[in-house]
Amino acid sequence: MADVLVLPEILDLKAAAPLKAELVARRGQDLVLDASGVQRLGGLCLQVLLSAARTWAADGVNLRLGSVSQPLGEQWAAFGAPDLINEGAQA
Repeated sequence: MADVLVLPEILDLKAAAPLKAELVARRGQDLVLDASGVQRLGGLCLQVLLSAARTWAADGVNLRLGSVSQPLGEQWAAFGAPDLINEGAQA
């Protein structure tokens, strides 16, 4: 069973280092990111999430977004980021 990491409401510059630390601590494990409460996504946290997706893929383990808030979905699309968020359901 995959571990679940609940993402904070605000994924901004201040959240980037703690987010990275949480992800590094779970490296090598199947992981579901619960993004149902995310209201704001900043560029640095987007980069952390995209890097994690590549790292998990290279390690051969699953990383996916579970529930995704509407604001996160809209902001992700506005950045023009790869289609990682369609793995989960909109909250």
